[in-house]
Amino acid sequence: MDVSGIAGVIIWTATARHADMAQFYRDVVGLTPRSDREGFINFEWDEMRLTVARHSDLSGPSSDPKRVMVNLKTDRIQEVYKRMSAAGVEFSRPPEREPWGGWIATFSDPDGNTVQLMQTTG
Repeated sequence: MDVSGIAGVIIWTATARHADMAQFYRDVVGLTPRSDREGFINFEWDEMRLTVARHSDLSGPSSDPKRVMVNLKTDRIQEVYKRMSAAGVEFSRPPEREPWGGWIATFSDPDGNTVQLMQTTG
């Protein structure tokens, strides 16, 4: 197969909203930046990257937040859910067990993009 995986995902945001988005993923979600500079913040695990970057052609929050959804993997979904809820994140779906055996919890980032916590075990 010529394509062997996903190297990364970029969430584009309006220039005026970038600081709020970077702060949310860094301080509220709890991701550790690998690179953080003006208008660009990058988080990395193994060979996967999640980037939040500003784009001058965008303004305001996402106009179609259901088009793309990012799933963030965790082994402690209940703990992460409680910590993020205490930080003010409103979940549209609290942690629930899925028929396939894992757990899912759904929330929106400051731009309105749909994000899920996903625990594949237990």
